[in-house]
Amino acid sequence: MSLKIALAQINFLVGNIAANVDNIIKAASYARDELSADIVVFPELTITGYPAEDLLFRADFISAANNAVYQIAECIDDIAVVVGFPERDGNSLYNSAVVLHQGSILACYRKQMLPNYGVFDEQRYFSAGTQPCVFEFNGVFIGLTICEDVWKSGIIDETKHAGAELLLTLNASPFNAGKIHQREAIICEQVKAAKIPLIYVNQVGGQDELIFDGASFVANSQGDIVFRAEEFKEQISVIEFDGNNPLINSCAPLYNKITSEYKALVLGIKDYVRKNGFQGAILGLSGGIDSALVLALAVDALGHDKVEAVLMPSRFTQDMSNEDAITQAEILKVKYHTIPITPAVNAFTDMLTEVFVGTTKDATEENIQARCRGVILMALSNKRGKLLLTTGNKSEMSVGYATLYGDMAGGFAPIKDVPKLLVYELARYRNSLYEVIPERVITRPPSAELAPDQIDTDSLPPYEILDPILERYVEMDQSAEEIMAAGFRYDDVVRAINLVDKNEYKRRQSPPGIRITSRAFGRDRRYPITSGYRGI
Repeated sequence: MSLKIALAQINFLVGNIAANVDNIIKAASYARDELSADIVVFPELTITGYPAEDLLFRADFISAANNAVYQIAECIDDIAVVVGFPERDGNSLYNSAVVLHQGSILACYRKQMLPNYGVFDEQRYFSAGTQPCVFEFNGVFIGLTICEDVWKSGIIDETKHAGAELLLTLNASPFNAGKIHQREAIICEQVKAAKIPLIYVNQVGGQDELIFDGASFVANSQGDIVFRAEEFKEQISVIEFDGNNPLINSCAPLYNKITSEYKALVLGIKDYVRKNGFQGAILGLSGGIDSALVLALAVDALGHDKVEAVLMPSRFTQDMSNEDAITQAEILKVKYHTIPITPAVNAFTDMLTEVFVGTTKDATEENIQARCRGVILMALSNKRGKLLLTTGNKSEMSVGYATLYGDMAGGFAPIKDVPKLLVYELARYRNSLYEVIPERVITRPPSAELAPDQIDTDSLPPYEILDPILERYVEMDQSAEEIMAAGFRYDDVVRAINLVDKNEYKRRQSPPGIRITSRAFGRDRRYPITSGYRGI
């Protein structure tokens, strides 16, 4: 018996149930009419988008989502539609998947494994299901599972024992570097052990900090991938089954680590700007590596006509910084402005002269410069209706090497989860496509240029030392002793850990940023601001 199943790897908007329903109906109609599909499968919590967070506590929101199920059923004939939705039953809410066919509900499944780690908070909202779900369609017995259910063997085995010959899995599995390889390896191992084919449909798109990479796939009962959709791209695909045996189809190649990280950042900027209704993006362009990378990412995400750059030189800004910033802006064909900050800095300094009597110059005067720039950028952002992108990286966010209400001011932080060394790798990768970042920007020592002849290593260990320490302390939760046992000097470890510990208050006030590592600040790593804990 031949069966054609479509995988609808679609980019949905969290909270916009009406728009999501329209997209579901259009995609199902396309799968039926253009691909001759018998079944179309959508991602996890399709109707609301994922993650809907505390919208799930709203009775009106849940009611609208449940009503949407019947609306879809009434609008689509001659194809079975599998969608995810938050199912209300009495006082309980379930993360559910429903099969709609010919105006009726053919089957409904409630997710059993509710993740509550990392970026996931599902136990905050949902009750766990307790039963497998198997339905018959065109002579094939098909089981339903949802995301976390298939990361361990129990639910797969249980569903097979209930009679399933084929599994459909609805997913909202967020991206981090290496996740797609881990995802396929673990799930294919489960499939091979259970000897049952599986269709894995994953969400695609940016949702605040999270990026969903798509890369939906089909594995046969031997655990071999016989189809894979593209990463980071909306795609409706169809795969044909002979009974429960998937026929070999095309497999999109997997990107390498650096390419996937770059594409994730581009998608994150694009969707944050688009979904939040901004007219484009604006950023301060200093001639340094961080802002150079953010400008390249923004242009790749939005197009050069939607991006503006602002050069804001001070008396400490070197000529080569201005030259390189202008060169890059012209290569990328973005509109740029040069607004010197010296008049504003002088005005603030004069205003504070009397109250600063008897004090010595320190970081206060440096921060005034950064805050003057923040005011200029926010004014242009307001006037243009464009999102202000900050340019701070993860290394800076970790140790507080950034100015509150200065270079941290903005609406979105694209490289907030990108360590400094990775900033350089991403810049070189972008230039390997064609050069958009002047080589001198990549090779010169990094500097905030807030004092004469200043470079980052005046305040921080070299990034070749700092970044591995931060990775171990922030992402791996290693102790100071463990880090030093790995070969790092006591002074460097103490310095880095102390800076991380005392700057939680700054990080909490930073804009949201795109998550590309396995442990990002924000949803992943939630430390108290007021705390007596010290890692050293």
